[in-house]
Amino acid sequence: MKEEEVTAKPASGDIRLCEKADTKKRVVGITETGLRDAHQSIMATRLRTSDMLPICEALDDVGYHSLEMWGGATFDSAMRFLDENPWERLREIRRRIKKTKLQMLLRGQNLLGYRHYADDVVREFVKRMVGNGIDIVRIFDALNDLRNTEIAADQVKREGAHLQLAISYTISPVHTLELFAKQARDMADMGADSICVKDMAGLLTPVSAHSLVKAIKEKVDLPIQLHSHYTTGLAAMSYLDGIEAGADVCDCAISPFAMGTSQPATETLVAALAGGPLDTGLSLEKLLPVANHFEILKKKYSKIIMGVTGVDINILLYQIPGGMYSNLQSQLKEGNALDKLKDVLEEVPRVRKEMGYPPLVTPTSQIVGTQAAMNVMVGERWKVVPKEVKQYFLGHYGHTPAPVDPEIQAKVTDGEAPITCRPGEKIPAEMKKLREEAGEWATEPEDVLSYAMFPQVAAEFLRRKFARTTNVNVGLEDPIAEGSYPV
Repeated sequence: MKEEEVTAKPASGDIRLCEKADTKKRVVGITETGLRDAHQSIMATRLRTSDMLPICEALDDVGYHSLEMWGGATFDSAMRFLDENPWERLREIRRRIKKTKLQMLLRGQNLLGYRHYADDVVREFVKRMVGNGIDIVRIFDALNDLRNTEIAADQVKREGAHLQLAISYTISPVHTLELFAKQARDMADMGADSICVKDMAGLLTPVSAHSLVKAIKEKVDLPIQLHSHYTTGLAAMSYLDGIEAGADVCDCAISPFAMGTSQPATETLVAALAGGPLDTGLSLEKLLPVANHFEILKKKYSKIIMGVTGVDINILLYQIPGGMYSNLQSQLKEGNALDKLKDVLEEVPRVRKEMGYPPLVTPTSQIVGTQAAMNVMVGERWKVVPKEVKQYFLGHYGHTPAPVDPEIQAKVTDGEAPITCRPGEKIPAEMKKLREEAGEWATEPEDVLSYAMFPQVAAEFLRRKFARTTNVNVGLEDPIAEGSYPV
């Protein structure tokens, strides 16, 4: 690509790498996570749409690369805890954001649920989410098995949206620079418009960020976006080294919702790069009203904001995401076995090795963590095995990064042969059946997809939604009251 002198920041959402031949001046983009991952990380995804809409105009005026505002756990939480329609949130924000691209996170063939869906469901979901206003779709697979992203990626391209494929970053003997660089090359061959290094546990160090970005840039001529969490205290330093190595965009959170288990602060990165060859082009003055708004929200929800200060050394020691660590604590506490936490943490790496070193991100973090806890609490390893673990060993989650332990696989599967095809191929078409099951409560096409993701939760939500629009009593309790946020 021809290098040319850049004197102004590209239009919001333009992610082309802009360089000056002699000084290598580049405009570094920032994706703001305050409307999605930041509040998912520090307050269990409990921000309401009404909390977001008043600040949309100010957000749109900042000049962000994009606003991440949908996907992840927002879909589930909106219906389950807030009695809100996630599709309507997307539409309402889209109406107010005129200049900035809207971005979301998709779990490949899992979409926004916790199982693989049939190909027709995946295609319909992508079609509807882009049609309702999503510009950039970040797709990842927990095992980095690109077969599980094929259908969603293909549909994103068909809909004309920006396809960002994400590498689930982790550390293991098999996760080398060469492997990650090859994955990036494969993603480019699939039509990716950009590549994200998704560091869900905050394990990316400055040295590894620099080396990884450089290795990927040598393989592909695509923009690279960095995503990390501040849990280990490394993320901001890793961003800087990654940017110097050629990364184009970083995920940041507005300061009141930043750091801890969230992302580095937007204002800090803007200030750190200001005036240099890697300037973001953003101004602290335009970020101030955004920060003020989120500071008010932080006080409003002070009772459910989780502790976000300090560094969690356990994550550095055991290389597990903060959410997985919290879940293990919760599981053991419920089983009156919190005293066995250290044993479980030490069991996690053993289980992970035997399961072929999966990256620890939803859903594999839950699968590995639950099995490790079972092994310790039962007192005999692999005696009790959840259904999801058996499905994993049978190949229904995809190819593992390394071969699984054959003896444990035989024990878990009772000798049943694993599948070798793309897991989605084993699932028959579902849309017709889902439309029938959703029934009269589904008053718009998107309602059927909500039901597909979370049938029980969506069924109750759709009945309440139907009652609100028709004034018909459907016999359910009143919607969740404002200010009621069960965690």
